[in-house]
Amino acid sequence: MSIERLHSGPRMSQAVIHGGIVYLAGQVGAPGEDATAQTRAILASIDELLAEAGTDRSHLLTAMIWLADMADFAAMNVVWEEWIGGTNAPTRATGEVRLATPDYRVEIIVSAARP
Repeated sequence: MSIERLHSGPRMSQAVIHGGIVYLAGQVGAPGEDATAQTRAILASIDELLAEAGTDRSHLLTAMIWLADMADFAAMNVVWEEWIGGTNAPTRATGEVRLATPDYRVEIIVSAARP
């Protein structure tokens, strides 16, 4: 079974496809933006990468969401729920962590089936 990598660099790939599953690297928004703006940007990046990999958000399997501060949970959820649209929701976990820089508020990692 082959492994396909998208947007690969010396450290990581933005997407890896194997066995009909698309695994995305953690996506972040513009440093310094608020959680709402970062979440919107992240979800747009996820849409683009999934499309490039031959799938879309309706095929999401799982999502891991990291917040720099759980105080942003409600703001992130408003954008997330609007994006998911109430159907085909993946499994999901959300946790609070220290992200790569203090300017990042949200990071989202997803995997999706490729039809």
